[in-house]
Amino acid sequence: MTCQEISQRPLAITSSIPVKPTAAVIFGATGDLTHRKIVPAFYHLAKNGLLPEDFAIIGFARRPKTDAEFREDLRVALEQFSHTKPIDYSVWDKMSKHIYYHQGDLPDLDSYRSLAERLKALPEADAIQGNYLFYLATAPNYFGDVAGNLAEVGLARAERDGQVRRLIVEKPFGEDLQSAQSLNNTLQKAFPEKNIYRIDHYLGKETVQNLMYFRFANTIFEPLWNRNYIDHVQITVSEKVGVMGRGGYYDSAGASRDMLQNHMLQLFTLIAMEPPASLDAESIRDEKVKVLRSIPTPKLDELTKNSVRAQYGGGFIDGKAIPAYRQEDRVAQNSLTETFVALRLEIDNWRWQGVPFYLRTGKALSKQYTEISITFNRPPSVLFASSADERLHRNNLRIRIQPNEGITLNFNAKKPAKAEAQGVGMNFRYKQDFTDYLPEAYERLIVDALTGESTLFTRSDEVEQAWRLVDTLHAAWASQQSTNLPLYSAGSMGPFESDLLLQREGRRWASVPTDI
Repeated sequence: MTCQEISQRPLAITSSIPVKPTAAVIFGATGDLTHRKIVPAFYHLAKNGLLPEDFAIIGFARRPKTDAEFREDLRVALEQFSHTKPIDYSVWDKMSKHIYYHQGDLPDLDSYRSLAERLKALPEADAIQGNYLFYLATAPNYFGDVAGNLAEVGLARAERDGQVRRLIVEKPFGEDLQSAQSLNNTLQKAFPEKNIYRIDHYLGKETVQNLMYFRFANTIFEPLWNRNYIDHVQITVSEKVGVMGRGGYYDSAGASRDMLQNHMLQLFTLIAMEPPASLDAESIRDEKVKVLRSIPTPKLDELTKNSVRAQYGGGFIDGKAIPAYRQEDRVAQNSLTETFVALRLEIDNWRWQGVPFYLRTGKALSKQYTEISITFNRPPSVLFASSADERLHRNNLRIRIQPNEGITLNFNAKKPAKAEAQGVGMNFRYKQDFTDYLPEAYERLIVDALTGESTLFTRSDEVEQAWRLVDTLHAAWASQQSTNLPLYSAGSMGPFESDLLLQREGRRWASVPTDI
């Protein structure tokens, strides 16, 4: 399939996409991500006829295991984590015959030499013809070692025309701009940039992909998508869970690195980007990068004023007591890591000049949901009595990314027999309108990597531009020299300071959904 043919279907996942016979090597094969997401995704791709007959999966990890033991571990995990049940064992039995295990240490070059020999000796090797997909489901400090060792033993670069060697990298991709640039340089020495797939599972969600269809396939919305009609935009990623045993990682990351730098800025760029010249991957990613580059570099005192960070204290969620963040395992007792961040951004371009974007995300909040709320300007002229006008609601568009995915448009209508306006809504819900199989994010992203479609993966310059913003935010916070953080109760929607961020401009956060 040519690049042009791929670009015509960048948001499609169908059986017409040809996946070449390939060996997928999963580094970190005994880990949680492999069991919860990666192998169930491969199973569903096989179940839906999207993998060829000669497709092999090789798990690479340090623990000693036989092929049979590895297959049994994955079967148990699949029964637990598959989003479709019961398991179709005819599919699994056929698929599992092509699953293998290779014991090795990630930093050890000899382990990669033996991996190269194992790949050549696979029963499927003649059909695979050296086409490999390497999946880094490891701790990020091993990314450079794995890529470098693959290159050293000749597995990173294609050896002939038509052969493909691709690399999937999980987040976090760096911990600041400098480390992200260093990691980019390391990976690009081993693999061409076009063959590096930095995964952000939010981009694999159908509702996120639908943002472009919603904007650019409907003439009733895109003409209004600018400063002349939109008052402000809100993006909320609310998590009910705390750190869930990830205190060691989270205490060095915080909400800004864990969520803002990737998931939230992806939603931000898709909402704000200009229409791409075409649907090919580079055109779309070019426009997303332009949005990030159009964020004015704020002075530190301005960024301090326009951001809020906080940490959850003890509280209750669904009647269950939640300990304060500093009481979580592997969290420093004097930690200043933020578990909540809210931020006001502007975009310095023709379309969005003067329109504020409010972003917030946090852990241990009252509800679990991701939503984009777009509030429109008031009518330029008042045609109703002042008493009725006081009850007018601004038109509002709410795009629910998860759960209960859908879109709601709120507008004003006259109450029957009264000279009063009432806010009413038009609702679209995925589950009501689409009854076809809805693929999980990892299914979509893995099949894209297998077919060379990179639209839904982040490019190196996009990653670095996002880190520039987050680094500036951290510099602003460091300039405050705070010895403590605002606290919010677990089970709330964040600190009072977050509300003030909007209230000082006569706005407020969109109401928390009641249908979740």
